[in-house]
Amino acid sequence: MEISELPPVLGQAIASKGYTTLTPVQSAVVEPEAEGRDLVVSAQTGSGKTVAFGLAMAPQLLDGDRAAVSMSPLALIIAPTRELALQVSRELIWLYGPTGARIATCVGGMDASKERRALSQGPQIVVGTPGRLRDHLERGALDLSALRAVVLDEADEMLDMGFREDLEEILDSTPAERRTLLFSATMPKPIVALAKRYQRDALRISTVGEDRGHGDISYQAVTVAPADIENAVVNILRLHEAETAMLFCATRDNVRHLHASLIERGFSAVALSGEHSQNERNAALQALRDRRARVCVATDVAARGIDLPSLSLVVHVELPRDAETLQHRSGRTGRAGKKGTAVLIVPYPRRRRVEGMLRGANIRAQWLDAPTREDIQNADRERLIEALLAPVEFDDEDRALAARLIAERSPEDIAAALVRAHRNQLPNAEELLDGPGAAGAPQGGGTGPQGHRAGFEDTVWFRMDIGRRHNADPRWLLPLLCRRGHITRQEIGAIRIAADETMFEIPRPVAARFVAAVKRTADPQADGEAGVRIEAIAGKPREAARDNRRSNDAVRVTPHRQPQRR
Repeated sequence: MEISELPPVLGQAIASKGYTTLTPVQSAVVEPEAEGRDLVVSAQTGSGKTVAFGLAMAPQLLDGDRAAVSMSPLALIIAPTRELALQVSRELIWLYGPTGARIATCVGGMDASKERRALSQGPQIVVGTPGRLRDHLERGALDLSALRAVVLDEADEMLDMGFREDLEEILDSTPAERRTLLFSATMPKPIVALAKRYQRDALRISTVGEDRGHGDISYQAVTVAPADIENAVVNILRLHEAETAMLFCATRDNVRHLHASLIERGFSAVALSGEHSQNERNAALQALRDRRARVCVATDVAARGIDLPSLSLVVHVELPRDAETLQHRSGRTGRAGKKGTAVLIVPYPRRRRVEGMLRGANIRAQWLDAPTREDIQNADRERLIEALLAPVEFDDEDRALAARLIAERSPEDIAAALVRAHRNQLPNAEELLDGPGAAGAPQGGGTGPQGHRAGFEDTVWFRMDIGRRHNADPRWLLPLLCRRGHITRQEIGAIRIAADETMFEIPRPVAARFVAAVKRTADPQADGEAGVRIEAIAGKPREAARDNRRSNDAVRVTPHRQPQRR
């Protein structure tokens, strides 16, 4: 459907915003087959969903070119977070402003008494979060008896956040003949059950590509040693130099730690988590919109409903728990036809799990190593050259200063000073533990250096109780040994990985100190690195393996040596 076919008052509002065509989801919800029906809509975040359900509700809200007169709300929009509810209100204000419709917003963290006064003044549209709407409903401030349409925006997220009871109480209080429009990026079983209970003959609309959840998002999976995660985050930010980037952590403690670490390194960053007040959240989001900050570190819940048009990079610092969370996080970027990048930081031991998650989500990701200093320097060089060669208009003062500089320095010196000044403004890249060419890095297909290095003429061999079947890899074994044994990479010799165990050598002068540190850092009850058993072996790996086979053979033949009864 074209804009010209919409109700004139809404078409003019859309045209005044500079839009010449409707997005696929906007066009789909106003087709004749959708008119008056309940809808279940799956659409990419940022594809114009708010305007879409605003247009879909028009028959229930408009009397000609004016909003229908009513002292009770005619339409209710429920959103999972304050930010999303406020964003929806702003969109509907410009869309329905010319009709004279009044819009009330009810969200947590705001003055509830002001919201109650707004509700008493007869708004045609109410937008709110589940908890605050339920509170107004129970107090008698929200009258839903005249409701003609209800919209559940990002319904899957609301259920995931634990709002099921709130939603059910609100929906049970609405007239049976109302329209129910359910917008959800994914369709898990709880959403299907909700639709079945509260909708009648719903029309299913999907404008999400079948190949992956967000067609405008490029997915990358960066493999790192567990100890290298924070350094990898720094290098990814430096490589992309995104206008706005969002980093996802699992807990508020991790958000706090990573945010502090990035600030210390010179990044302009803000944090969003459950421990921040609404004023702090508003200030952080405004800093991102004003470009005073370029990086946002957030938890899943804190970041829901946030719309940042300049967001082009999402980094999953800690892996999402499932494919749906992956898509919700990644959906913060790649909006409204813009391209975005989602990067998963994958510790080596968890690669198989991530591969399974990506297959389940039908997402094709490019597997990469973490960016190195050289990668970042090359990218900086190209960005700087592109910026300096871009067309720029100079005024007389600029040219006068340039002439003075040329009179005192050569053009090469001036250009070099400009490059240095530019680089000094950028945070330093980090040296990764498993970077190529690192001293002590395993050679020969991950089995350790070939021959003897200096200092490894006399060594002690050790065994770990993890091997190939546990996804053991030298790139994460090396940092593990350094942390457990309080040694450096240069003090680790050959590494030989078998199916169920790994053997490695340590110089004899270091061995006693290594053993003492391993004992102090051991915790047999732990599931992580502290639970890995490390012990010295007699002789070399081949001799230890032979002794181990003999021991196993002895165990196997013992039953046959039992005396027989006569």
